[in-house]
Amino acid sequence: MEPREDGPLRLQEPAAGGGRGGIIGKCFVGSPCAWLRRLSRELHWSFVLAVVVVYGACQGVGNAVGGVAAGYYWKDVQRVQPSVAQFYQGVTDAPWVVKPLWGLLTDVIPVAGYRRRPYFVLAGVIGVSSMLMLSLHRGLGITPALLALTAQSGGAAIADVTVDALVAQNGITHPPLASDMQSLCGFSSSIGALLGFSISGLLVHLMGSQGALGLLSIPSVLVLSAGILLKENRAAEFDYKQVHKKFYKAIQSMGTTLKCPEVWRPCVYMFVSHNLSLDIQGGMFYWYTDHVVGPGFSEGSIGVIYAIGSVGSLLGVLLYQSTLKDYPFRGILLWGQVLSSLAGMLDLVLVTRLNLKIGIPDYFFAMIDNSISQMVGRLKWLPLLVLCSKLCSPGTEGTFYALLMSLQNAGLLMSAWWGGLLLHMLNVSRMEFSNLWIAVLIRNIARLVPLTLLFLVPQSDQNSTLLPAEMLQEGESTEAVKAGSVAFSVLVQDDSVCISPNMAAEDERTKMLDVEMMPLVNKSGPAIDS
Repeated sequence: MEPREDGPLRLQEPAAGGGRGGIIGKCFVGSPCAWLRRLSRELHWSFVLAVVVVYGACQGVGNAVGGVAAGYYWKDVQRVQPSVAQFYQGVTDAPWVVKPLWGLLTDVIPVAGYRRRPYFVLAGVIGVSSMLMLSLHRGLGITPALLALTAQSGGAAIADVTVDALVAQNGITHPPLASDMQSLCGFSSSIGALLGFSISGLLVHLMGSQGALGLLSIPSVLVLSAGILLKENRAAEFDYKQVHKKFYKAIQSMGTTLKCPEVWRPCVYMFVSHNLSLDIQGGMFYWYTDHVVGPGFSEGSIGVIYAIGSVGSLLGVLLYQSTLKDYPFRGILLWGQVLSSLAGMLDLVLVTRLNLKIGIPDYFFAMIDNSISQMVGRLKWLPLLVLCSKLCSPGTEGTFYALLMSLQNAGLLMSAWWGGLLLHMLNVSRMEFSNLWIAVLIRNIARLVPLTLLFLVPQSDQNSTLLPAEMLQEGESTEAVKAGSVAFSVLVQDDSVCISPNMAAEDERTKMLDVEMMPLVNKSGPAIDS
């Protein structure tokens, strides 16, 4: 049964109820410490620690310091053009596109009886070794440097997949806490980015870009430690001779899940939305630091501007958790896409120097620009993470969540390459920025194009169960999962089959309380800067 279109899209009133998840969500705003204690009690403190380390230290601080340091590294040490630096950024992000591979490993191949802990340790070792090699080896060529940065990105991707598998796993066993876990991830990432950007400019100024990159080994050490401390039940025995069969079964299960309209429709939206975001940050960074045509920001100024931008990201998390986490997916993504395009116009004002004509200095306006852009980006990203976690079927949650995220990262990688190609076609170089405003304008217009696919996004709210009940079957036991006043049946069995919601609608309607298992009609979805 196709959901009806009732007039123009708009933000609808949030669904009533919310249960325990709503109570915990309110604690987030009223008392963050009480909120963290509740999450630690419900999900165990080692899980909360792993999220904070991976999202806060590795992705928050690490991406902030690494982003600024890598920008100066390609510009001042390797002396490449902005379009080439943009291309290299896409190459270093490639490990995030093959996240399903890391997800398969964590789901299928335990090490010493553990499915998650060893992969945190592996991620930490890769990150430490690659960044120490890059920082200690002076005069490193472009290819070895690119390999080192890609390896560091690979370690971060493995850690991210592993913690995402835990998030998806807990999202299935604790459905009311799905949005709270994503808020924890976003909150940790924003706080980490705020800290990282605050010190990134100073670190690059004092230690140089290579020295600052070397410090990224510290977050990797923390990831390794989180893996050692993580509470995880050890499997009794594992037959490694059956690995190929388990791989085949996992891949077959993912293929079956992807054939469901409830799943592939949002995937199309997510990929297209990110693909058309046209990342031109390489050109903007070069313009930021140019003393002739651009504002000529120093290392310290760049760090402060991005740090203030992280405050906007943090405000986005707070706004989402306190106000928007119960709104329907379609409405919140509509406004997120529109606001993203409008926020991009601030870059146009800055590049064309209109801000100076109205009396606003470059430095102050750049801080406003980054704050608003980061806040809007976070508001777009968090609902998509919740959506992805709700599309995962039991048993291969790590793999399938990684697959969904890799689709978004593939879109982001393509957007970086399309952005680099756009900069090259417009002749934006190290010293030439006369056409940069055209690139900004094209990017902003492209952000509105995915709205034509918004019908692919489900109309249901973010607390609803999106998959048909038959896809949640595994084993022959039936487990009642409750989300506040909402109760739905989860049948557990080995093989999950995508059965049309049309066939199950009447039978399920008598078993469900306050929830309609609507198909994810024509979905369309955008992932944050990952």
